[in-house]
Amino acid sequence: MKNYQVSLHRDYIVNIKAKNKEEAKFLAEFFVSGEKDCSNDKERKQYKFKIEEIEMVDR
Repeated sequence: MKNYQVSLHRDYIVNIKAKNKEEAKFLAEFFVSGEKDCSNDKERKQYKFKIEEIEMVDR
């Protein structure tokens, strides 16, 4: 088999409740891994946010 190097980009629409738009963007970038919310209850309480939905979209 041949070895290939590919570049992979994925876009997500994230519905998140947060204090403001800037914080929502930062928290989504930090806690979203693939289509999974990697935050825990302690982090959600500490930063006062909730990721409600993550949807991967095609470009």
